Amino acid sequence: MTGSFQAASGSDPTESPRISTGSEGLDDILGGGFDANRMYLYEGRPGTGKTTIALQFLLRGVKDRERVLYISLSETRRELTLVAQRHRWSLDGVDIFELVPPETTLDPARELTVFHPAEMELGETTSLIFKEVERTNPTRVVLDSLSELRLLAQNPLRYRRQVLALKHFFTNRNCTVVLLDDLSSAQDDLQLHSIAHGVVMLEQLALDYGAERRRLRVIKMRGIRFRGGYHDFIIETGGLKIFPRLVAAEHHKSFLGDFTPSGNAEFDQLLGGGLERGTNALLIGAAGVGKSSLALTYAIAAANRGEHAVFFAFDEGRGTVEARAKTLGLDLEKHIVSGRIRFQQIDPAELSPGEFAANVRASVEHDNARIIVIDSLNGYLNAMPDERFLILQMHELLSYLAQQGVLTILILAQHGLMGPTESNLDISYLSDAVLMLRYFELGGTVRRALSVVKKRSGNHEHTIREFRLTGSGIKLGPPLRDFSGIFSGTPRYTGPAISEGTVE
Repeated sequence: MTGSFQAASGSDPTESPRISTGSEGLDDILGGGFDANRMYLYEGRPGTGKTTIALQFLLRGVKDRERVLYISLSETRRELTLVAQRHRWSLDGVDIFELVPPETTLDPARELTVFHPAEMELGETTSLIFKEVERTNPTRVVLDSLSELRLLAQNPLRYRRQVLALKHFFTNRNCTVVLLDDLSSAQDDLQLHSIAHGVVMLEQLALDYGAERRRLRVIKMRGIRFRGGYHDFIIETGGLKIFPRLVAAEHHKSFLGDFTPSGNAEFDQLLGGGLERGTNALLIGAAGVGKSSLALTYAIAAANRGEHAVFFAFDEGRGTVEARAKTLGLDLEKHIVSGRIRFQQIDPAELSPGEFAANVRASVEHDNARIIVIDSLNGYLNAMPDERFLILQMHELLSYLAQQGVLTILILAQHGLMGPTESNLDISYLSDAVLMLRYFELGGTVRRALSVVKKRSGNHEHTIREFRLTGSGIKLGPPLRDFSGIFSGTPRYTGPAISEGTVE
């Protein structure tokens, strides 16, 4: 994925060129990658993925036919090889320097005595690093980890001097360095932040339920305009997959705002011609009232026109949705097999909001999806670690889809079936169109009513219509002009009796 950042290089021929970090997502966040020949810091608690993303940095160098070096003060060659095998990587071309080889750690001749000052051991360690770098002459170096140097230094002043010595040593070499720090100190060590050219922080969050969430933030990057804030990522086979935070302002695309047919002429008439491309519609109603069925008609109609649609299901499985489509006479399975409709079931406990937004982006930019259905927002809410930011993330996602000319259909289930209904989420002000679906009781039978209560992009019918879910799709009846109180939760029918054949 690429953002709208302008790379720093190019305007001044004396500037250092950008180099890839080895991660497509991090390159996107930084607008092109690292400035070459600088020192950077990856910091995070153990298990956040520092070693993995550091290896990606070196492997990218191997791919570009550079000489690369991994200096390990904590990880053994065997451990690094195991990490690589799990990601199906080959470390051929990566020089690994174990600062204290396993076969010498218990050699009495190399053991320190109580009279051996710590600064001598620290000086020896630094000297060994310098000699190995001079010997291999790499263009990319990873030093893992600074916590070992911190322990050897014993006090902040000596530690800072050693890190500065490393920086000054590498300054005179054609080499980009990534330092790893596991934040083992008792308090935040901001000294490294001031020394490093850039700082990237990795976090792992344990939620009350579900899988852990990982996120990344660029704390500083001198001379580089980067995308701030937190960016979700996962660790999968092949390394870290980072999902840059979606910024809708970076994505603009020209399109015609014509109507998107629903496949039901009466329903399009109710909407004043239909729903336009580049807009979103919110379907609100109780469970089972027909929201998903209405969304399905749009997806099927798009597939029949040869367009691509994606149905994100947070609440129901594919089998349930396909069974519902069959009862409506809609051949959903045929279009899924042909690839016109992609049905993706989402597990809210396993998916981060950033990963979901990246999935939507891929559907639009790679698969050319013209209709996106999110069923439902209630499930999306459960995917959020902190619901305070749901509205902001949804606003950004809807803005992005609107600028891509995509029709987005959002489904929101309300609590309760008959009578008053409510929801703990209100995004109606973000929606271009709002359709209200309600149950009502008449003559001892449960019926369904539908009304368009909002449509920003044009005129629409202001009536309330009864509708039925039939074997040949959704059928709309005439306006219920003698019906009142449906939105109050206590509907009353004051006209003549309505027969069973009201909806033809």
